[in-house]
Amino acid sequence: MTDNVNTTATPVEDRTLPGVCYALYFIGLTHGLTTIIGLIIAYASRDQAGPKMYSHYTYLIRTFWISLAGFAVGGALLLVGVPLSLILVGVPMVMAGGLIVGLAWVYMVVRLILGVIYLARDEEYPRPYAIVA
Repeated sequence: MTDNVNTTATPVEDRTLPGVCYALYFIGLTHGLTTIIGLIIAYASRDQAGPKMYSHYTYLIRTFWISLAGFAVGGALLLVGVPLSLILVGVPMVMAGGLIVGLAWVYMVVRLILGVIYLARDEEYPRPYAIVA
């Protein structure tokens, strides 16, 4: 008696390079340089990736650009607000800039943690183009 069971497994995609990108992004939270290296790797590897890893690379790329926008806005407010705080006009700008930079940092950390969770489960990131996780 033979059982004709179709046991075709789904192809396993290599998670090493997206994992390296996530690690570089985490390290880059302190100084930024390794985040740029991770971004370059994500851009270079995205087109050759399968659908699961493609979603992670897209998610990493969007995380970089959205976070950079937050850091740029907050940094600009700080840059303008610090000199103006000498005459007390810039104090609200400094406070707003610091808040925006802090929120951009937390936003990036949360997105990276969510991405690593999906990568560890070997799952496609469900909404890589979403702005909010």
